[in-house]
Amino acid sequence: MIVLGIETSCDDTAAALLDSEASILANVVSSQDLIHQRFGGIVPELASRRHMESITLIVKESLDLANLTLADLDLISVTRGPGLLGSLLVGFSYAKSLSYTLGIPFVGVDHMAGHLLSVFLEDQAPSFPYIALIVSGGTTSLFKVEGYCQFELLGATRDDAAGESFDKIARYLQLGYPGGPVVSNHADQGDGTALSLPRAWLEEGSLDFSFSGLKTSTMNHCHRLKQQGGMAENQIDDTCASFQQAVIDVLVEKTVKATQLHGINSVVLGGGVSANSSLRQQMGRRCAADGLSLYLPAVENCTDNGAMIAFAGLQQFLGGDRGSFGDDVYSRSPLGR
Repeated sequence: MIVLGIETSCDDTAAALLDSEASILANVVSSQDLIHQRFGGIVPELASRRHMESITLIVKESLDLANLTLADLDLISVTRGPGLLGSLLVGFSYAKSLSYTLGIPFVGVDHMAGHLLSVFLEDQAPSFPYIALIVSGGTTSLFKVEGYCQFELLGATRDDAAGESFDKIARYLQLGYPGGPVVSNHADQGDGTALSLPRAWLEEGSLDFSFSGLKTSTMNHCHRLKQQGGMAENQIDDTCASFQQAVIDVLVEKTVKATQLHGINSVVLGGGVSANSSLRQQMGRRCAADGLSLYLPAVENCTDNGAMIAFAGLQQFLGGDRGSFGDDVYSRSPLGR
């Protein structure tokens, strides 16, 4: 079986081809960073317009890389939500029209499910159940994953997602876009203990997250320095390092707490922020110290891609799920809150 995975939930146009053994035959991602860079964030109308211009070309490129044609496809898997509605509609409508034209089934996949299962694109994958931390610009959530289509939400962000906070700090400091990588690069040159920034642990036993207070405290610190004459390069580095460390401390501690509460020894990371090298290293050290097994997707599989959508869709299809031409996209995930 050959599965085409299509992902257009935000600003990346992605297509991938998988076989029934979950081997990646092609995985193509077209970034829109240069388009949105001058705005300091994603402009939804520009994103959807670019998807319309790119999707046919990206699908064709993936087929060419795999030496396949549309006639070789057996299943189409496409992101249904959550995300930007205009962007989602481009990919979802394209998938439905292709399904109708070729006479093959399609399935709509929750973007979160793709991240929760992206680790299965690697050679080493966990057994069920496992605890999954999904960290991106749109969400910060903890799940208990009991099967390919069995996800239980344990905790979620109550305000800003971790990746969103990175972007806002980068924008405030005028460091560029996308914010996550540039803040991380500055953090690598700074001292993560230079500032005393808050960690929101919330009420006893809570697995939820909150980063708005940390973001505000960081911005207030930067504002004070700017009023005193501006921020030197080393002060920017220390600020980014301290901010990043505060985020990582909470992510690691809450994830380990989830394993303890549910008696699970396997941890998985997913989402764009899980590509952060400091998070990966510190989560690895903590899991090793606590006797936990950590499974990490390759960096290229952390960010939005068609391969994870293809895999999740294949599992849904094998479980009996079929898309309907009456299905529509959604902006909020039924897996979250």
